[in-house]
This record gives sequence, C-alpha cells and structure tokens, in this order.
Amino acid sequence: MHAPEPRTPALDIDDVTQLAATDMQQVDALIRDSLKSDVDLVSSVAEHIVLSGGKRLRPMIVLLAARALGYQGSGHVAAAAIIEFIHTATLLHDDVVDGSSMRRGKASANTVFGNQASVLVGDFLYSRSFQMMVELGSMRVMEVLADATNTIAAGEVLQLMNVHDPDTTEDSYREVIYRKTAKLFEAGARIAAILAGSEAGTETALTQYGRLLGTAFQLVDDALDYAASAEDMGKNLGDDIAEGKPTLPLIVALRHADADGARLLRDAVTSGGLDRLDEIRSLIESTGALQYTLARAEEAAERAIGSLADIPESAHKEALVALAEFSVKRRS
Repeated sequence: MHAPEPRTPALDIDDVTQLAATDMQQVDALIRDSLKSDVDLVSSVAEHIVLSGGKRLRPMIVLLAARALGYQGSGHVAAAAIIEFIHTATLLHDDVVDGSSMRRGKASANTVFGNQASVLVGDFLYSRSFQMMVELGSMRVMEVLADATNTIAAGEVLQLMNVHDPDTTEDSYREVIYRKTAKLFEAGARIAAILAGSEAGTETALTQYGRLLGTAFQLVDDALDYAASAEDMGKNLGDDIAEGKPTLPLIVALRHADADGARLLRDAVTSGGLDRLDEIRSLIESTGALQYTLARAEEAAERAIGSLADIPESAHKEALVALAEFSVKRRS
C-alpha cells in the first residue's frame, strides 16, 4: 500500500514557529526561571537537555490549540512549560534505561553527567511540574496531567516487557506508543480545551487531535531509525534494533520476510546489537515495512486534521493542521 500524497498546508513549519513565537518566548522564560535550584548539579543537568533545542512540538500544541479556541489568558504558557518538563523528565529516564549516548545531536545527559544524576534530575523535573500544576490552580488540568504521567510511566514498563521479544504484535506496539508518546500530545491538546472553557465536543475533538498527532509522530520516528541519516536524526541510527526494541518496521518485516530473513530479524531482536544493520535495513525496505509504517503515519495525521473540522477557521487552526502535516513530512 502506498501512502497518500500529503496536501500542502497554507503554513509551513517556519510560519507555525513564528505564529507561536511570542507565547513560546514566555514559555522559555518560565522554563529558565523554573529550572533554578540551590543545587548546582540540578540546574546544570536540567539546562543541558531542556535548553538544548528540540522541536518543542508538545508545548507548541498547547499554545496553538488554546489560541485556536479563543483563549485570552496566560495559563496556557504554564501548561506548555509543564508539558515540556514532563517530556524532558521522560527523556532523562529513557536515555538511562536505553543506554543512549546521543540526544538532539549532542551527548546525552547520562553520558555527560552520569546515570545517577540523570535519573535524579528527571525526578526533580517531575516534581517541579507538579508544583507548577498546583500554581496553575485547575483541578481538571491536574487530573489530566497526573493521568498522563502515570500512563507514560506504565508505557515505559510495557515497552521494557517487549524488549527482545520478536513475537511482539502490532497491537502491543501501538499500545506502547500511545502510552509513551501519544498520551502527552493528547494531554497537551486537551488541556488547551479545558483552559479555554470549551464544550465537551470540542474537548473530545482536541483530545483526539493530540492522540493522533502523537501517533503519527512516533510512527515516523520509528521509520526514520532505519531510513534517515545520523546527522538528520541527531541520534545514533539503529538504536531501536541495538536495544532489541521491536518497532513497527521490524514487526511488519518479520511478517513478510522469507525464512532466512525472518530468522535474521528474530535473532537481531533477541540479541540486540548492530552487527547486521545493513542487512536488516535492506529487509525492512524490501518487505515494504517502511512504506507500511509511513502509510499508517499518514492515516493518523489525516485523521488528526479531520478532528479539527468543527474548530473555527483561523491562523492558529491552520497551524495545527500544518503541525500534523509536518509530523509525517519531516526527515529528523
């Protein structure tokens, strides 16, 4: 199956970034202020990862969705910063669990500061995010974020259970990416609707938008682990197979490979390592696994856009559409 041709949105990613720039500057200022600690190592590790760049898609969704719904307050800035802190905490913990050496094109925090510091500063960011939730003063927002944080943690454990298991199913994989990735996208979009005082139908639509956008984003990420260049990705290519993670490209390739190919892929998942990465990438390509994965990403992005149908037309709504398109067209 071939992925459908994506339409060209009225805005590109640079336009989207510019549209959100004023709000994002306030988010960055709040992040810097909230990272301050009387323990120097806490500030150093947190700043290393939080201020090292990245796409900032999760906080941007909060900002754009709130504005698209007519929100005129300032709570969306704090909500966006909280979302970024939760995300950053998961990255710090992920890199320790996975033994990753690169993050966003530079040495990961655990490589620079050690595993212990990375785990403990991740805990600091989680606890700081909950302090900020209390300051925001919305029980419904706190409920959504508490649920999201718990779901993400459970997703990490579920992924750990799938590591080195070549019999992992597509359904199990999808459950992992919902919990680990899509849930925080979903929470950010839903919080925007809550802050804007939207009716239930609008909140449901934004919740669906976030979930589907996060799904598309992770599907593309998993495809790029076998198709991109290390410079584009800002991380070591083949990390998933090196860690024995059966992502969708591998799961699909296993379904369609011949006996020898399936044996190679099963051994690679079971043992991890990069000894035969070129052969694995060739199998993933020849079995149509990359095309399948990207087609599923396109479908999720289109559904995300469709969920915005009843949102009033505005530049901010168009920016949400553009983010969905960007999630599947990106190369890093």
